[in-house]
Amino acid sequence: MPGKRYDRQFKLSASALILDGKVSVKELSEQLDVPDSTLRRWASEYEKNGEDAFPGKGKPIPNKDYEILRLKKENEELRRENDLLKKFRAFLRQSSL
Repeated sequence: MPGKRYDRQFKLSASALILDGKVSVKELSEQLDVPDSTLRRWASEYEKNGEDAFPGKGKPIPNKDYEILRLKKENEELRRENDLLKKFRAFLRQSSL
């Protein structure tokens, strides 16, 4: 049974955090639920190969595309919350009459 698969951007980001010293391997391992040995291997490969690390077979999503998708999802969630608040405000107005 194959293990979890992570896209290139995920590996690059995790490696950069480790190499920048912004977070310890142990902390990141717990936060991402990725074995610390895996994170160390990724960081080593990224340190050796830079942006050419993790070529893989997958179809990685470029940063800007990932950010656009994330913002679209956030926008959709905020619209739903806003609609819910509008309905709640209307309900409160009716109940106070």
